[in-house]
Amino acid sequence: MNHRDTIVIGASGGGVTALSDLCRSLPPDLPAAVFVVLHIGARSSNLPRILSASGPLQAAHAQDGEIPQPGRIYIAPPDHHMLLEEGKVRLSRGPKENHTRPAIDPLFRSAALNRDGRVIGIVLSGYLDDGTAGLRAIKRCGGIAMAQDPKEAEADSMPLSALANVEVDHCAGVGALAHQLGQLAGQAVKPRATPAPADLLTEHLTSTGEGTMAEKLQDIGSPSTIVCPECKGVLWELHDKKPVRFRCHTGHSYTLKSLVHEQVNTTESAVWNSVRALQDLEQAMRKLSADCQEKGDAAAAHRASMEADKAREQARQIEQLIESGIGSGDGPLV
Repeated sequence: MNHRDTIVIGASGGGVTALSDLCRSLPPDLPAAVFVVLHIGARSSNLPRILSASGPLQAAHAQDGEIPQPGRIYIAPPDHHMLLEEGKVRLSRGPKENHTRPAIDPLFRSAALNRDGRVIGIVLSGYLDDGTAGLRAIKRCGGIAMAQDPKEAEADSMPLSALANVEVDHCAGVGALAHQLGQLAGQAVKPRATPAPADLLTEHLTSTGEGTMAEKLQDIGSPSTIVCPECKGVLWELHDKKPVRFRCHTGHSYTLKSLVHEQVNTTESAVWNSVRALQDLEQAMRKLSADCQEKGDAAAAHRASMEADKAREQARQIEQLIESGIGSGDGPLV
C-alpha cells in the first residue's frame, strides 16, 4: 500500500507571502516531502531562508539527484525546472514553459506520472495560469488538487484558473490548506489500477527532450498557424483544452493566456523599436539637411528636412498608438 508522501506547490505573484503563511502552519512531523516552485526566473532567491524561518520545516534549494525525505521543503533553484523522476529530484534547464523557468507545470506533471497517486498539488497566488494543467494532471493520475481561496490571494488569476479547469478537492485560505495537508499526508492510497494517461507521458517526454519530434506532437495536438515566441517554430495546439495550451517541437509550452501575454510584450517591444528607429532616422536627416545647406545645395537640404519631419510625425503617431493601449504590456493579463 502506498501513502501520500508528496506535496507539490506552485506560486507566482504574491507567492512569497502565501508560501510563508502556509509553511508557518505545517506540522513539524509532516510525513511527506514538500516541493515548491516560485516564478523567480534566473534571479537569486532567498526563499529557502524565508521558508525555513517561517515554520518548523527546513527548506533548501533542491539538488540534482537527491532522494527526497519527509518533513523537508525542496525549492526549485533559479533558472531550473524541478522534476520528480524514479524516486529522485531532477533539475533541468530545459525549454521554458509559460515563458518561465522554473515553471510549475513540469513539476506537477512529473510528480503525477511518477508518484502513482501519492501526490497533493496546490496552486497558490499568481498571475496568468501556470500550474493549472499540472494540477489537472495530478487529478487524472489519482492525486488530490487544492487551490488557495482567490479572495485571499494577492494575485487571484492562478487559483481562479485552477478552479475553472480542474475538479479541485479543497479551496481555502492557506491556513486551512495547511491543516488539510496535516490530515491527508501519510494516508494510505491504493496503487493506480490503470496506466498513466498516454498523452501526459508523451508530453512529459517531449518537454524533457526525450521525445522532441513532430511525430510525438501529432499524438497529442494539431499544428496551429501561430509560431513559438521563443524559437519561432510552429506551435501545436494540444488536444487537452483545460486550459487551451500550445507546445512546439523544441519543447516550449504556453497556455493561451501566457501566449497572448508574451505576444503582447513582443509586440510592444517591436513597436518601441520602430519609434527608436524613426527617431534615429529623423536625427540623421537633420544632419544631412544641415550638411547640404552648408554646401549650398538648398534643394537637397529641403528634401532631407522634409524626410526628417515625416519620420518625426510617424514616430509621434506610433507613440500615440502605444499610449492608447494597443500593443501595451501594462500589467499581467488575467
